[in-house]
Amino acid sequence: MNYRQQFAEEIYTHLQGLSEVDEIHSLIEEPKYNTHGDLAFPCFTLAKKLKKAPQQIAKELSTKIDAPFLEKTVAEGPYLNGFFNKQVVSKQVIRRINTEKEDYGSSSAGAGKIVTLDFSSPNIAKPFSMGHLRSTVIGNALANISEKYGYKAIRINHLGDWGTQFGKLITAYKKWGLEEKVRENPIKELFYLYVMFHEQAEKHPHLEDEARFWFKQLESGNEEANQLWKWFREESLKEFAKIYELLDIAFDSYDGEAFYNDKMDKVVQELKNKDLLSLSDGAEVVELAAENMPPCLIKKKDGATLYATRDLAAAIYRSRAYHFEKSFYIVGQEQRLHFEQLFLVLQKMGYDWAASLKHVPFGFILKDGKKMSTRKGKVVLLEDVIKEAIDLAYQNIKTKNPELENKEEVAKMVGVGAIIFHDLKNERQNNIEFNLDEMLKFEGSTGLYVQYTHARSCSILRKASAENNLSVSGLTDSYSWTVIKILMDFPNVIEKSFQQAEPSVIAKYVLKLSQDFNKYYGQVKILADDAEQSSRLALVKSVAIVLKEGLKLLGIKAPEKL
Repeated sequence: MNYRQQFAEEIYTHLQGLSEVDEIHSLIEEPKYNTHGDLAFPCFTLAKKLKKAPQQIAKELSTKIDAPFLEKTVAEGPYLNGFFNKQVVSKQVIRRINTEKEDYGSSSAGAGKIVTLDFSSPNIAKPFSMGHLRSTVIGNALANISEKYGYKAIRINHLGDWGTQFGKLITAYKKWGLEEKVRENPIKELFYLYVMFHEQAEKHPHLEDEARFWFKQLESGNEEANQLWKWFREESLKEFAKIYELLDIAFDSYDGEAFYNDKMDKVVQELKNKDLLSLSDGAEVVELAAENMPPCLIKKKDGATLYATRDLAAAIYRSRAYHFEKSFYIVGQEQRLHFEQLFLVLQKMGYDWAASLKHVPFGFILKDGKKMSTRKGKVVLLEDVIKEAIDLAYQNIKTKNPELENKEEVAKMVGVGAIIFHDLKNERQNNIEFNLDEMLKFEGSTGLYVQYTHARSCSILRKASAENNLSVSGLTDSYSWTVIKILMDFPNVIEKSFQQAEPSVIAKYVLKLSQDFNKYYGQVKILADDAEQSSRLALVKSVAIVLKEGLKLLGIKAPEKL
């Protein structure tokens, strides 16, 4: 039911030897104005081959094209415009969605292939802040979209459980920490100690040396340092689990930075064996001057490893463990250079699969126009925001629909959905200003608006006691046709969202579908007892199916009652 493909094939039958079907398909457009039709093929590229004016080619093709899904084709200057047969197409679209249900829009393009997604990755001993939200929800949505596109998605939480910050934290704990306080409220107390370290280090720079010493002790296997590190990690994971449960997100792997400690020496040795390492001010680096980049640091002059060393080991390990076809790193745009260097070094090492690695950058969540900083304690806790959103949703439900069953469950769907949708409706590379009031609005371009539209469609079906197998004869009125054309586009939206690694494509789609369905609801008597009632109800059911699936891809639940 890919009408664009069918249109291309119809044109191809009259141009065999002059063009390939794929070439024709790539040129087909959607006209800017509905009055110009549903599909348009520009004939410019054929002018030279046929030695005719594109206007003449369009005119000749318009007399030859004949297909059941087309009402007519018209030459509009150099364009061949195709007009759908609304009766035929609407019937096919509605039947397909009602038959395939949640499988509608699925693709087999990734069948038998694996994609790994590295996302969320919070730092141990630090609170799960709003700053972690973007990687977490963008990564989860991309994993869902990848699965819809046919791939097996491996979700990896590359925990920040190693690095110089642990030297700082151990130093702070040994100087100012109290065991009973940490045990009572681990994350809050550890975060307090982390912030205190940075405040004191500004006055007493020697603390940085102490922190480096303790991190080196940790790397060397010092028992005291190792016990503290394990304790900090275990307590942090308990706290993170609460957030992931609220967001309904699960991972296949929690292998963090520490997992690769015993794998880095092999990487360094491999770089040496391939003559890629050189010395720079006592540090070991891979030179990237030929690529107009600064050198990639592999080891500091004191022998300590860096992020690049660890990420090289992680990429090589994942390639061998998962045999991925694609590997996404959903990490902020400030790490762009790091990933460009990482991918280049892997290519220099001779790994062909390095070409399948992709950094998926995103903008910051800002507070008062500035990036949130855990070092200075300017942080808004994600758990607090989620709980406040759920509470606000619950109060709203109690006021507007006190008789609703499962108010707590629905409030969670709405509150969590509001937060996720607020993020994903924005193109990922844009910065987002943190504004709790804006995020929790229950009207406009919000997750609740889409959830409400889904609940409305379910309500209509309940009132009509609509059967599963509704008869469909097709719909031709303008309001129905507007909704049908959007429904028809869902598979293309999935493909575009996957290819661009951009969940906002789906968020904007479900908003548009909701808006046009609500216009349809306001103008058409859906439950009128006439010959088209069953077709209208089948259209409503189609909308419910696609809205629910679209929200699911974003990581949002769709209640049937609100």
